[in-house]
Amino acid sequence: MNRKAKTGLLAAAFVLLIVIAVFLYNTLSKKISPQEPIDRTRSEEEISQASREESNRDEEGGKTRAPDFTVLDRDGKPVKLSDFFGKPIVLNFWASWCPPCKSEMPEFNEGYKDVEKEGVAFLMVDLVDGHYETKETGMQYIAEHGFSFPVYFDAEQKAADAYGILSIPSTILIDKEGYIATTEQGPMDAETLRKKIDAIK
Repeated sequence: MNRKAKTGLLAAAFVLLIVIAVFLYNTLSKKISPQEPIDRTRSEEEISQASREESNRDEEGGKTRAPDFTVLDRDGKPVKLSDFFGKPIVLNFWASWCPPCKSEMPEFNEGYKDVEKEGVAFLMVDLVDGHYETKETGMQYIAEHGFSFPVYFDAEQKAADAYGILSIPSTILIDKEGYIATTEQGPMDAETLRKKIDAIK
């Protein structure tokens, strides 16, 4: 077979291949309908969080009920957040290894002393993971600096999970009725904290 014949045969085969490809594309595109938008399956945590938020939402005012949790006090006794309902609550999540937490601790101690006699409850919740933070390291830090606010320990991270805490420090202010008034991330100074407290009294 000479070169011209081979070239012609290859050209014919190429044209045939293109014709077959176009035919298959047209045939299959009619049979297969366009894809529906992908419905992302939510993780169990997202579903759980959405469920908690829905169940905590007050039907009348659209306010969010503060999720209850149990932490341990210095003596290892269980304490519930709901034990403090009826008072304005300052709920703060922290750890002694966290520089921004350390920077606001003196400010919170000053704020606590300022409103201690006004019936405002402070729950300074140490996120104890048993590795980076232990109850002992948290208590030692508080003792070394002479802070007087009440400290509690979230040994199983249940309080942090209830509030979806992803970074610390995080502060949640809760009104007397047990509804979340505001959530703050990052360190706060005493003046800002006082304004936030005055808004929920």
